[in-house]
Amino acid sequence: MSIEKSEYRKKEEAAEVSEGVLYASLLSTRRRRGERLMSDKYAVVGNPIDHTKSPLIHLSFAKETGQNIDYAAIEAPIGGFSEVVDKFRREGGLGLNITAPFKLDAFAYCTDLKERARLAGAVNAMKFEVDRVTGENFDGVGLTNDITRNLGRLMKGRRVALLGAGGAARGVVLPFLEQGPTELVIVNRTVTKAEELGRQFKQYGPITAIGYSALADKKLGRFDLVVNATSASLRGELPPISPEVFGDDCLAYELLYGKGLTPFLRLARNAGVKRLADGVGMLVEQAAEAFVWWRGLRPDTGTTIKKLTVPLE
Repeated sequence: MSIEKSEYRKKEEAAEVSEGVLYASLLSTRRRRGERLMSDKYAVVGNPIDHTKSPLIHLSFAKETGQNIDYAAIEAPIGGFSEVVDKFRREGGLGLNITAPFKLDAFAYCTDLKERARLAGAVNAMKFEVDRVTGENFDGVGLTNDITRNLGRLMKGRRVALLGAGGAARGVVLPFLEQGPTELVIVNRTVTKAEELGRQFKQYGPITAIGYSALADKKLGRFDLVVNATSASLRGELPPISPEVFGDDCLAYELLYGKGLTPFLRLARNAGVKRLADGVGMLVEQAAEAFVWWRGLRPDTGTTIKKLTVPLE
């Protein structure tokens, strides 16, 4: 039986918003007093980083909400994550978004972890304060927000297949289970890795872990939502799945964004799936969650998603 959000989680999320609201109120007071404010510093850290859309997204949010921020893209050398973050903090940086391959490094760096980050074992957003560094993971909530709000697909009572059990998948398992699916099936080449993930989250809802060969078994049935969280599309490859996995009125969701019709989405389309989506909405929605955490103001995501959307052709 799937769970609703725990009271702890609800209080934690309310506290995150309250922290941001308090900070936004302080800035507003200082502006009314006529104090000259320097731009608050934020950035995204990754390697490579030249492809990132995060500066465009966050600066768009800042303009919309009247926030005075600088937002940069920083390429950290492999093995040099901590040094880059140390320097950013010394220069007065207030927060970072973290992308591949540093989400585990960020997890290890933080002194405090929010529940989502702790359970995922990975951090994709950091907040710097005088006496602590707090880590969060907004990947999963960004994805569920895109699916349920922007794409209008409720997950409650649906069968969901999650392809992959790596870092991209870890952050979405708990938010998925909180949506109340009938079953969440994690599929991975290395079955033991999927099983490990399944054991970690089994207390939160109906979860099954299998390999791709088991997915081909017609007795397993078809799915209402299939999410590709593997790295196959980065290489122009297809996860070893059959068109039979896609149910009637299925939504096929590719975490990779901006690449048009990937092999996974092409397979789904050829199987008759009408509802296809890539990860641009997830990208913008998780950025919005970080922005709320940092600034206490929720931006509109629809306009930014439209700007970044690449036709799936």
